[in-house]
Amino acid sequence: MATLAVSPTEQAANPEAKVGPNAVTQVAAALRALGGDGLARQVFVAADLGPVLDMPPERMVDQAIAARLHDTLRLTLPPDDAIRIAMDAGYRTADYLLANRIPRPAQWVMKLLPPRLSARLLLKAMASNAWTFAGTGRVRTQPGNPSVLEIIDNPLAQPFCPWHVAVFDRLFRTLVAKDAQVSHTACCAHGAPACRFEITLARKAD
Repeated sequence: MATLAVSPTEQAANPEAKVGPNAVTQVAAALRALGGDGLARQVFVAADLGPVLDMPPERMVDQAIAARLHDTLRLTLPPDDAIRIAMDAGYRTADYLLANRIPRPAQWVMKLLPPRLSARLLLKAMASNAWTFAGTGRVRTQPGNPSVLEIIDNPLAQPFCPWHVAVFDRLFRTLVAKDAQVSHTACCAHGAPACRFEITLARKAD
């Protein structure tokens, strides 16, 4: 485990300004789950993204498209519905990553390791794949209890960042500790330089 640095690490920004397609496609799925295709179309059309709903992206998408969709979701729907949909989209994103992107052997290892060690592995993997959820934002991580993940200049920042919180919650609860707790303690949407997420590993001490 010597390659897992204890000091904070920072992943450079993605110069292509793109994020994973789940930041868009899973919002559509969550909208449909709550209000059918009519609600999904209402939000996507309001974001001037009707064609994107009809032809969902399969590869990386411009972060401006994802940001506009998340902005429109928050501004178009009642606050409780918007947060519920954003979190559902985040959970769906994490479920997709668990099913399709994180190798099963790696998941098996993380589930067997003590929480602090598996948290280090997960944080390292998240920093290495930061473009999927951070675009041009720079990701900095700090293992420990709590573990910390920061997105500096987060292009997808929303008040309370419900999509990000849900993604991280599902990943940490599934792979690290079933009762892990994710707290969003600072947000770019509220003027902070970085969105800061603290993950408390509440399972037995290691």
